[in-house]
Amino acid sequence: HIQMEGMGGQSFGAFAARGVTLYLIGDANDYTGKGLSGGRVVVRPSIDFRGDASRNIIVGNTVLYGATEGEAFFRGVAGERFAVRNSGASAVVEGTGDHGCEYMTGGTVVVLGETGRNFAAGMSGGVAYVYDVDGLFAKRCNTAMVALERVLDAAEQEATVERAVWHRGEADEALLRRLVEDHHRWTGSLRAREILDTWAQSRTRFVKVFPHEYRRALAEMHARQQTQSQIDKARSSSRAAESVAAK
Repeated sequence: HIQMEGMGGQSFGAFAARGVTLYLIGDANDYTGKGLSGGRVVVRPSIDFRGDASRNIIVGNTVLYGATEGEAFFRGVAGERFAVRNSGASAVVEGTGDHGCEYMTGGTVVVLGETGRNFAAGMSGGVAYVYDVDGLFAKRCNTAMVALERVLDAAEQEATVERAVWHRGEADEALLRRLVEDHHRWTGSLRAREILDTWAQSRTRFVKVFPHEYRRALAEMHARQQTQSQIDKARSSSRAAESVAAK
């Protein structure tokens, strides 16, 4: 665990490996968390900051570019192309510029505020949860490759959605709430605290961004697993029958 204060500069936390936590009190520039490889990157405003973090830039452009694993928490707004080509990391941020989650292929992104235009362009995997503050997120999202869905409570999801297409095999509500709680714990975010304090109402304002290709891949993978399971059971039964016959 390394705690720092001040300006993180370019590529802060790039390629951070598993077991490493970089905790910055201040702000950072472009390519923060680039190629994140299992580590944790946290950026929060200085103790003296008196503004609204959810309306102020705290990290630059192209944050988490090509991240493969790990987690990141940013108490503030990110610049353009946040989480571009993310393939496995989890991240929470309080707003983004244009082209957020562009070409994302995996991982989980939570945005606790407004996004810029063209969100999810070319997004083929992973899931994003966006807190739709003004009700206009659908107009800012590129829906060519994604569906926009409600975040259901766990009971409703259990009753209406096949587990085969659950992101990471977990109910959206549980996954989302845990990430918001982690964001509050690591950054002291007032926006996160407000959302958690009014969770029943706040959950309904989140929009789930779910790529069509990812949904299809999950369903196909589940079908293959089911088929393989049936084959294995048949082989096991056949061996048992042969063993009995031999005796």
